[in-house]
Amino acid sequence: MSDQTSMQNPSLTVVPLAIVAPVRDEAKLIRLTLDSLVRQTVQPVECLFVDDGSTDDTYDIIQSYSAQYPFIRVVKRGDRGFRKVGGGVVAAFKFGVSQIQHQEYAYIAKLDGDMSFGPKYLEKMFAQFSGNPRLACVSGKVFRPEGDELIEEQIIDEHVAGQFKLYRREAFEEIGGFVEEVMWDGIDVHMSRMKGWETKSFYDKDAVLHHHRLMGSSDKNVYKGRLRWGRGIWFMGYHPLYAIASGCFRMREKPFVIGGLLIIAGYLGAAFRSDPRYNYPGFRQYLQNWQLGQLKKLLLRR
Repeated sequence: MSDQTSMQNPSLTVVPLAIVAPVRDEAKLIRLTLDSLVRQTVQPVECLFVDDGSTDDTYDIIQSYSAQYPFIRVVKRGDRGFRKVGGGVVAAFKFGVSQIQHQEYAYIAKLDGDMSFGPKYLEKMFAQFSGNPRLACVSGKVFRPEGDELIEEQIIDEHVAGQFKLYRREAFEEIGGFVEEVMWDGIDVHMSRMKGWETKSFYDKDAVLHHHRLMGSSDKNVYKGRLRWGRGIWFMGYHPLYAIASGCFRMREKPFVIGGLLIIAGYLGAAFRSDPRYNYPGFRQYLQNWQLGQLKKLLLRR
């Protein structure tokens, strides 16, 4: 921890965590994320923002925080000229990893620039790691503010929120990091579990993630995002029954009904075209066996 940060709060615990946050044109929301970071009861050794071609004030806003909080840094990456979700985000993340200064980190996280979370969020995450040496990655549950309500973005307990993925470095390196494809944040979880690790998201009032943008709407519109989601689950290797069940489940979320139909349409379109699929040895079979097991449990409960 730097002398300046120590003087600001000498009792603050610094954890060996490096956070990499790829951002592009997040000037309207980035302060929410930055304010959440600087208010944490435990502090990462480094938080590196990767400006991935912003055309607004994103870079300058982060720089203003960096001047006051030395654990926050920002670097620029060449502008590809457009927002590229999925693979582009992972490419920016990988660039950020190559720029980390504190290479002794034992944990690594990918963070979005449209999130906010309470001051005990990291403290709660590290309590989970301390209690389970086989825990690869962890997150809280995600909620989207809508007026006076909080709408949960549903993920099962075995999955981890892609908006703030916090990994044990050993596990992250064992799975080979993130894949530069749309469903990177599902592939990594199943890869971890296939290799014998555990993954977890959990609800705690002090470990809630607030997502200030409708999931899948950052590129053009949410309808395009749902079609992309369907193509992504085809690439990932979803079983057809699970893909249809997932689409039906997502019909309950905005955009109601049509969103789930577009996921199914995206999947079927990719299948019809025989689009490429993720081909890591044994992964697709592992994933589909797990999915069929989940469907069987659901049927037995009913």
